Amino acid sequence: MSEVRIFLGALPHSNTSVAPPPTAGARAARRRRKLTIVGDDEWMLIALEEADEAAREGEVPIGCVIVGPDGGELARGHNMREQSADVTAHAEVVALRRAAKVARSWRLAEATAYVTLEPCVMCAAALMQARVSRVVYGCDDPKAGGAFSLYAIGCDARLNHQFELTRGVLTEHASAKLQAFFGRLRRAGKK
Repeated sequence: MSEVRIFLGALPHSNTSVAPPPTAGARAARRRRKLTIVGDDEWMLIALEEADEAAREGEVPIGCVIVGPDGGELARGHNMREQSADVTAHAEVVALRRAAKVARSWRLAEATAYVTLEPCVMCAAALMQARVSRVVYGCDDPKAGGAFSLYAIGCDARLNHQFELTRGVLTEHASAKLQAFFGRLRRAGKK
């Protein structure tokens, strides 16, 4: 199988400009085919694309991609709390539900979750319960982080499952999206 690399913008260490983001039709086509992408940065770029989709829908820009043990994408999701009026519709939970349907099992052993923001307590517990083996995230969440900042749910040996944790992948990109979103809300007097 050939390697596919997707770049949605210049990487922090790159001076090269890149083509504009794909259209909605191109994104939908890419979701339908299985991708094999090598590297945390590339997967995080796809999670960041999901975060952009959330922002376009008026949601907090957080995205998640679940990658299966074979290195292909199982599912992706973004925050949908406002539009679904569902407090549990965080990016990770949306992606886990979709991945479980694709895998035909709630057990996602050997899967990796790429998330733009550190999972909250609920999401860290859901990732642990789904038996995800690795969680990679962009920026820390000092106010609600359940994987590192406030709690270490996925690394607590007292629980029945632990996951490997990788922090700080494309932190600047993930943080900038959140800062821009909340800055717009503050300027509009909504936050």
